[in-house]
Amino acid sequence: MSLPPRSEVVIIGAGIHGLSTALHLAANRGSGDGIIVVDKTSVGAGASGIACGVIRNNYFQPAMRELMAHSVGVWESDPEAFSYHPVGYMQISHEGMRDDVRSIFEQQQAIGYESVFVEGAGESQLYMENIFHDWRAQGITSVLHEKKGGYANNRKSLQGLLEKAAAAGVTVTGGVEVQELATDASGAVTAVVTDKGAIACDQVVVAVGPWVQKFWAMLDLPVTTAVKGADGELHDTNTWTYWALQEGVLGVDPGYLVDNEGNMPPVIHIDTDAPLHDDDGDLVTEGPWGIYYKPDFNFGGVQGGYMPYIVDKPALEVAVDPYGPESPDFVVGGDFYRTWSAALSHCQKRFEGKSGLIKHEPSGGIGSFTPDSFPVFDTFAENAYFICDSNHGYKMIGVGALVAKELDGDKQGLLEPFRYSRYAEGKLHPVSNSPYPWS
Repeated sequence: MSLPPRSEVVIIGAGIHGLSTALHLAANRGSGDGIIVVDKTSVGAGASGIACGVIRNNYFQPAMRELMAHSVGVWESDPEAFSYHPVGYMQISHEGMRDDVRSIFEQQQAIGYESVFVEGAGESQLYMENIFHDWRAQGITSVLHEKKGGYANNRKSLQGLLEKAAAAGVTVTGGVEVQELATDASGAVTAVVTDKGAIACDQVVVAVGPWVQKFWAMLDLPVTTAVKGADGELHDTNTWTYWALQEGVLGVDPGYLVDNEGNMPPVIHIDTDAPLHDDDGDLVTEGPWGIYYKPDFNFGGVQGGYMPYIVDKPALEVAVDPYGPESPDFVVGGDFYRTWSAALSHCQKRFEGKSGLIKHEPSGGIGSFTPDSFPVFDTFAENAYFICDSNHGYKMIGVGALVAKELDGDKQGLLEPFRYSRYAEGKLHPVSNSPYPWS
């Protein structure tokens, strides 16, 4: 395999962002000539390839909500090619989150995003029983039902993106490991140096998910970031924090989770402060806690996840290979299996006694989180565009369409709230009462 000695644009990473950027850039320019995507392994070998695949608009932060509405539109543009299932999404919450979720609903209405909001414990229970006759979760006082969104099958959607990009003339090459970003005296990137040779370029896009710190370091970008706090002072904080994402699959037929009408249901996300017990009555956690789940034929069962936790390992060590052979040891384990199966049973009686069906192969992964846990989309070193998704990645297929326009000089308002400069300016995104760092 030989690489071209020069390409106008080199995109590093053949996941959801890299492929989407390449496809849309080629569409905008009328050709994929001069656009190459390189990946050290293959398409979808990292985070995008094992993503849960949930597509939602459920964000407390207005900028995230508008960005996701745009991305849902891209998913809807070709559901078959992207293996997208528009079944909807439900945020089911306890009293401590009711005001936050009501705010999300009101702002969804303001941007024309179809959803239904139900308040009150009794009303919420009845609404859920109309979907699942065996619904029994405790401590629920609100339900936000997004009628758009749902989930996509990750590998199939990436294949769809790949086929579209290739048809547009984009070159996508696996088995190419980037070793260096060569720069000139001004600091601009002049070439992407790989183990298969160097590619001179005018622009480079870094779309590598949890490996972002490796490329951040190549350009000597800051290990710590000054963040302007509520006190008006700048506080140094780590630029990157690694969280372990806990996900798994219950080995039942996906049709086991149909709704009362026999149809595939919406994606379920519940956050509650009710104590969680396993089927033996032993306390698992006092809360608050949250899970999400859905039937999925791609994963072969009911698939979903539980709250993440910070990885207690040096960031540089994790950054070398977030999906390496050691990662399952601290990404997911017995506590997750017990907690997630207990939580499924807490929500629906049909899952009672099913904990033994949890599949025990490694799942989840490592997410690279920014100082405020939200994405950074920005240009560094003059011509290196970083897509730092902060683990919001797979669902945001539309980011590539926006980045493609920015590469051609057309700044996008939807991306403005995600510039790196927001930290020093104190323009941080609001924080919700969700137990998840990205909600």
